[in-house]
Amino acid sequence: MSGETSKPRKVSNGIVAAVCLAFFTGMVGMAYAAVPLYKMFCQITGYGGTTQRAEKLYAGRVLDRDITIRFDANTNGIPWRFEPVARSVTIRIGATTQAHYSATNMFDRPITGRASFNVQPEMAGAYFNKVECFCFTDTTLKPGETLDMPVVFYVDPDIVNVPELKDLKTITLSYTMFPVEKKQPVASSTPAAGGGTNKVPDTEASLGG
Repeated sequence: MSGETSKPRKVSNGIVAAVCLAFFTGMVGMAYAAVPLYKMFCQITGYGGTTQRAEKLYAGRVLDRDITIRFDANTNGIPWRFEPVARSVTIRIGATTQAHYSATNMFDRPITGRASFNVQPEMAGAYFNKVECFCFTDTTLKPGETLDMPVVFYVDPDIVNVPELKDLKTITLSYTMFPVEKKQPVASSTPAAGGGTNKVPDTEASLGG
């Protein structure tokens, strides 16, 4: 009699274990999927100050109204000097404009970096369109190399139709440069002159450039 009752119990335990495993697998899959889905949502809506990427040059209307674009630059864990060439520019809304950033590798070996970006105020991200940008691809700099990094953009004239933004005078475009994750551990090394670190950063030190 006891053997007859233990068999269904084992079957029930197996079903519970299978359900738990399926639930756990599904949750892990959703966690991985959430990152690209959130990124896509931000790119479409401009949420979180994410700017838009224009596929071609804008040829629409240009308003007889100025707006000032301020440029900000930061680094996070990468031994580069990274800064805007000009701190701000005043443009017409709808006019395509080119600005420049400059990056110098202060380390003694090639370093690959990538730039993240956003704008303030965050709501303006949906109307700030980048046609060309160094942030679209990774950048590798050789030791001591300096690179001019242009960004081509325009502010969508529809921004004046948004009640919260119709009187906006200034938009801040901000970039943060960080190292591309390494694939292999990198040994310690001596920094180049002017560098403030004595270890190779957590980066894939590619020899390209």
